[in-house]
Amino acid sequence: MSVSDDVKWLSESEQRSWRAILRGTRLLETALDNALGDSGIQLSEYEIISMLSENPSRRLRMSELAAMVVQSRSRLTHTAKRLEARGWVAREQCLGDRRGVELVLTPSGLAAVDEIARVHVQSVRDNLVDIMTPEQFKAIGDAMGIVRDHLDPQGLTDA
Repeated sequence: MSVSDDVKWLSESEQRSWRAILRGTRLLETALDNALGDSGIQLSEYEIISMLSENPSRRLRMSELAAMVVQSRSRLTHTAKRLEARGWVAREQCLGDRRGVELVLTPSGLAAVDEIARVHVQSVRDNLVDIMTPEQFKAIGDAMGIVRDHLDPQGLTDA
């Protein structure tokens, strides 16, 4: 018996859907990233400062933030250095745990989020929300919620 005998191959319909999901996701991320280009920021950088801005204290542990934005700690550290060079974030020791490091959104970082959010939200609308019915958009959200819950059963990526 070969390995291929144990695989439940995708049907033609499943293959079309899978490729549409994969390519659609990649194209959407590229479009969102390109829309932010004039702001001089990448989507991954915006996601970080956006997550920080939504936290009442404007700070998060690096490990927690890495899980939320689905980045390795190493990648987050490199991205944080770029944001720190802009003056948008600062790295500080955790108040309750001196071993931990928190990323803190600065006032100029908050101002950047306020300015860049308009561009980002418009791009999300133009490239996703407004090209389908509310029911279709909800269905995509529900389906991706199932995927997220399957791949992250502990809810580490929940924001």
